[in-house]
Amino acid sequence: MRREELAQLAGVSVDHYVRLEQGRTLHFSEEVLDAVARTLRLNDVERQHFYRLARPWPTSERAVAPQQVRAGLQRLLDSVGDVPAYIVGRNTDVLAWNPLAAALITDFGALAPAQRNLARLVVLDEGMRALYADWPQKVRDVAAYLRLDAARHPDDPATTALLDDLSQHSPEFRTAWAEHHLQDKTHGRYRYRHPVVGEVDLGFETLRLPDDPDQALIAHTVEEGSPSHTALRLLATWAQETRQVGPPIAT
Repeated sequence: MRREELAQLAGVSVDHYVRLEQGRTLHFSEEVLDAVARTLRLNDVERQHFYRLARPWPTSERAVAPQQVRAGLQRLLDSVGDVPAYIVGRNTDVLAWNPLAAALITDFGALAPAQRNLARLVVLDEGMRALYADWPQKVRDVAAYLRLDAARHPDDPATTALLDDLSQHSPEFRTAWAEHHLQDKTHGRYRYRHPVVGEVDLGFETLRLPDDPDQALIAHTVEEGSPSHTALRLLATWAQETRQVGPPIAT
């Protein structure tokens, strides 16, 4: 659709629409934004992204502070012991996790804090490539989520560094990023190919904190009595035994 056609359907002048498209002014009414969003047939996620781009926060409100997990949220995470669960922050940094999440995905505790980034692990780590049954789709999901996340903090240097790193070292990510898809992973499912327990098919639910939307708790789900449920119980047993034995003593 040409700009002229879109502007006509939205009921705005071509010049007005071009200024919106190029970000040349921030004084667009709610009615104009609604009209353009309807014309483009944006879904809820795309509409929120569009409004965020059209009306970015003032610089003072975009200050990026270090993220911390509240003690109560950590206790909640610790109580979810029968399914993998973890908390991600900005740029998919993994802020906290339970033992079963470490057993399923990777031992986050063995990584330096700067390396606990889910997007970087998924895209660049060979073990992750083997873990996800549909790794190319997972990379596309990561790119779509990061594009949405980046709009919330456009001036965050950590975001820029992460995107540059992924684009430089992964042709798959470059291709996915160029598609300009947006996706907020509120729920869904993934198939894992775990080296210890084999294939595990799990759902997941994302619970975002109302007072800190940059933090989200992701908890996996599994149908009771299913083969994946059995595999998850075996994985929990293996993880517990591994923790009890501990690392070998150097001699």
